[in-house]
Amino acid sequence: MTTLTVTSRGQVTLRREFLRHLGVGPGGRIEVTAAPGNKVTLSAARPTGSIEDFIGGGAGKSDQTVGLEEIQAAIAAGWAGEVGG
Repeated sequence: MTTLTVTSRGQVTLRREFLRHLGVGPGGRIEVTAAPGNKVTLSAARPTGSIEDFIGGGAGKSDQTVGLEEIQAAIAAGWAGEVGG
């Protein structure tokens, strides 16, 4: 078990190992839910956007083209947690 210290501002810092476990990197968000028995649960917050928000989101922002292999590699890296959230 790990013990965290609460600062005077009411903040705690999670160890890197826990952030990795959650798949959360710098700028990422964590959802906190109150649970019975003076406990809380933490989970990585996932984007709530729709597929319509994603499709075409980068259109017109670059003159560079990306091949299917590069897209698949980026998707695999994201699923593997290699891309911060």
